[in-house]
Amino acid sequence: MFGTENLGRPLRADAIPLRTLLAASTILTGLGIVQARAQEGQADPNGTLLPEVLVEGSSYETEGTGSYTTDLVSVGEKDVRSVREIPQSTTVVTRERLDDGSFTSLDTALRETPGIVVLNNDDGRSSIFSRGFEFDTLYFNGLPAPLSSIYGTQPDMAIVDHIEILRGPAGLYGGAGEPAGAINMRLKQANDEFQASLTGMAGSWDNRRTELDLGGPLNKAGTIRGRIIGAFQTQDSWVDWVSNDVGLAYGTLQADLTDSTTATFTISHMERDIAPFNGLPTLSDGTLLDLPRSTFTGADWNRFDNSVTDYIVELEHRFDDGGHAKLSARYSDRAVDFLYGYAGTAASEDLTVDSMRWLARDLSETSLALDAHVSKPFELFGQEHNIILGADYRNVETTTRQATGSIAGPFDLLDWDAEVPEPTVAYTQKTKTDPEQFGLYGQLRVKPIDRLTLIGGGRLSWYQASTKDLVKGETTSTVEVDGQITPYAGVVLDVTDWASLYASYTEIFQPQAVVDVSGNLLDPREGRQYETGVKAELLDGLNATLAYFNLRDTNRAVADPDNPGFQIAQGEVEADGIEIEASGTVLPGWEVTAGYTYTHTEYLNTEAAGEPFSTYTPEHMLQLWTKYTFDDRFGMLSGAYVGGGLKVFSEFSSGDIEAPGYTVVDLLAGYSFNDRFDAKLVVNNVFDEKYYARVGGTSVFNFYGEPRSATLKVSARF
Repeated sequence: MFGTENLGRPLRADAIPLRTLLAASTILTGLGIVQARAQEGQADPNGTLLPEVLVEGSSYETEGTGSYTTDLVSVGEKDVRSVREIPQSTTVVTRERLDDGSFTSLDTALRETPGIVVLNNDDGRSSIFSRGFEFDTLYFNGLPAPLSSIYGTQPDMAIVDHIEILRGPAGLYGGAGEPAGAINMRLKQANDEFQASLTGMAGSWDNRRTELDLGGPLNKAGTIRGRIIGAFQTQDSWVDWVSNDVGLAYGTLQADLTDSTTATFTISHMERDIAPFNGLPTLSDGTLLDLPRSTFTGADWNRFDNSVTDYIVELEHRFDDGGHAKLSARYSDRAVDFLYGYAGTAASEDLTVDSMRWLARDLSETSLALDAHVSKPFELFGQEHNIILGADYRNVETTTRQATGSIAGPFDLLDWDAEVPEPTVAYTQKTKTDPEQFGLYGQLRVKPIDRLTLIGGGRLSWYQASTKDLVKGETTSTVEVDGQITPYAGVVLDVTDWASLYASYTEIFQPQAVVDVSGNLLDPREGRQYETGVKAELLDGLNATLAYFNLRDTNRAVADPDNPGFQIAQGEVEADGIEIEASGTVLPGWEVTAGYTYTHTEYLNTEAAGEPFSTYTPEHMLQLWTKYTFDDRFGMLSGAYVGGGLKVFSEFSSGDIEAPGYTVVDLLAGYSFNDRFDAKLVVNNVFDEKYYARVGGTSVFNFYGEPRSATLKVSARF
């Protein structure tokens, strides 16, 4: 899903029936003020729209809407489209939901999101899964960036308008990648009118955060707009010695070069300074330990420093017929340096470990993503159709240095000695990788009749990557994929004005740097998914989805039974399940987001056939959050709001380590004094449930979930 967002400003007005919106192409709208054409929708000879209806607020931007849903998304597309037009499961985490949860990092927000599994680590460094697979790419305004848990590449939420998640393969616009899906960050845009806000947060474990947001028009005509955001946070943890500090600066500048051409430049810089924790050990047989949640198994010199600067440039031209052409580029420069100790062995029966291992690594990474595409509607046989043609390119160059070592124990888990001498680091490994890919893609949406849309698409990808050992001065692996075809097919049938049936077939590929006995590279892994379901818009503001999916990942490298030491591309796994989701407005003042996911994963061949392959993924997941805001009918309660939610996960495991299921309840209470001032209190894990949120190995990666905590958030808007 490369470059899925579109500032092409779609037609949107609440008075226009959805059926008309679905049949219409994407039409020019203003940022913050939508200009919806009236029924004639024609321009006079001088280019003036006649007549014109102004509707406050854009239905694509969610900031200020107060809603837990949005009518339009761009994930998995090049146009901004109705949720019902996309024949795959999508979820949107709106600005209102981010604010109500006081979420500051991507992983904290997605822990409460239907269909998503987050494997706990330090905030900003967790692993994110969907349908049994881990996401390896993030998108910012549709432009891809590497996603890596170990390097903490997740963004801060202060700069995000909303998060869009598409589940299942997204290879048409994404090229190579994992079949988990796509996560698109819609970044905050410059406003048509002046706005400023100041937000302060204070919470458990000395959590302190301040955000400043300022923006508006920079000239009298309003054709140049800007916005700047700053955030700073310091936070300790319920785990001894652990802390997580963040500093952020963000700026965006948007200029209307003509009435139909807009240029946008965005820059952000974030620094994250963490005293990290790698989790608890288990007994040697995988038995989880019952320890104080404050237990730390590291060193007082543990550190993780991450600095990243991102640049995004977008140039878009909007055609009179509702189509658009767009050029986009993203460049990122990241530096990571860390050194941390962790338990080196499983725990013995007396709750000691024999040693502490340590890992030191630094990383220098630059990434570049380019996209150029044209989207054009056209009429044929009395119906309106749409075609998209484009090309994209991406390159990531990474240089890492690494050293490891061990510190002799024993170390007592109940009285851990973190004050051990810091090792002298002498890097023994130095590696450079440079994956690069280029793609050509196209998509055709045809409407044979008003209520039926047939979607077909395809992509040609060229991929190459090499890994070099800079110590030995030799290339250790090379991967090259030429002309990989990625098809896409979908169908959407509007059975009523408010409900659509859909089905889709999607693919993605992932190159493998593995050779067989003949020295030939194995074919890329291929993720293939069939999905079908129904999407509905209920109660004039509630989006609901029921979906069934079947996802297979083939050509997985497995041991060659006839040639020990070599591998063949014959492994195959499957994930299938059901998702039920609803989000949005149930009644005026009542917002909800809820989802149930059933996922079954298994190996289809090899000796593990029939066994689950993604043991991290619970079979059953229920995530629910709701909020009610009191209006003038409730007298003195007017302006107050209350909310709450729960997360229910069934059991999950990692190897021989089995974790029981758990239920966590959160609560919210707040008061909007007026349009300018708001205060809210969020209490997480109200009943202080003690549970393991992640399990990993016998020495590391076993994490307790967050104990009961509280966060007070106060916001002022000017």
